[in-house]
Amino acid sequence: MTDPIADMLTRIRNGFIAGHRRVEIPGSVIKGEIARVLAEEGYVESYKITEEGVKKTMIVRLKYGPDGKAAIEEIKRISKPSRRVYVGKNDIPRVRGGMGISILSTSSGIMTGVAARNKNIGGEILCTVI
Repeated sequence: MTDPIADMLTRIRNGFIAGHRRVEIPGSVIKGEIARVLAEEGYVESYKITEEGVKKTMIVRLKYGPDGKAAIEEIKRISKPSRRVYVGKNDIPRVRGGMGISILSTSSGIMTGVAARNKNIGGEILCTVI
């Protein structure tokens, strides 16, 4: 697999489209941090990483509204292995006028664009979520 983060985002996107309550994703540290940010921002209910020997699996519980509408309208990979996208502290984009979030990989860890802007640090834009 050349882009495990894109695979994670696709599994979450497909889980919402299919109406599943949870999705299973091969686990890693960076995917766990992305899931942590999604849970903190209220886009997913929770996540849990289980280890069976060497193999890690992450279970993400998807969040729906009372009307059955998915919490995530759009989740999109920005920086790819073939084309990395880096931004400075002043160039962090606002997603749909502040209605969505961007997730960045910074020198201080994985965080939202708003948190990176508050800490005055830039980084690599991993994805955007609306």
